[in-house]
Amino acid sequence: QGQLVESGGGLVQTGGSLRLSCAASGRTFSSYAMGWFRQAPGKEREFVAAISGSGGITDYADSMKGRFTISRDNAKNTVSLQMNSLKPEDTANYYCAARAGPIQKIAVLYPYWGQGTQVTVSS
Repeated sequence: QGQLVESGGGLVQTGGSLRLSCAASGRTFSSYAMGWFRQAPGKEREFVAAISGSGGITDYADSMKGRFTISRDNAKNTVSLQMNSLKPEDTANYYCAARAGPIQKIAVLYPYWGQGTQVTVSS
């Protein structure tokens, strides 16, 4: 019975930083690629970042490169998203997702999802 639980969302001013965390249950965490996606009301779910099971490979949406950093701690079954230089357009519900196998950028290819954590960037 796997479960993903996000935390760390909140309200931040433009240009500020926020660190999101995702805690996973289960005993095979290191075999799963992990992704972060975001979705604003009325918008499509958007790829943010992903990291391979070992942590050796990362990928980011173009708009996130240089601002966001994904990392994982397999000993603690956690994945994090450090978000810097935040913009109002980053406002969304951020979801942690997991899948067996390699990194993917498409949401439907991730079968496991957390409940989301809200990030609001004020102007």
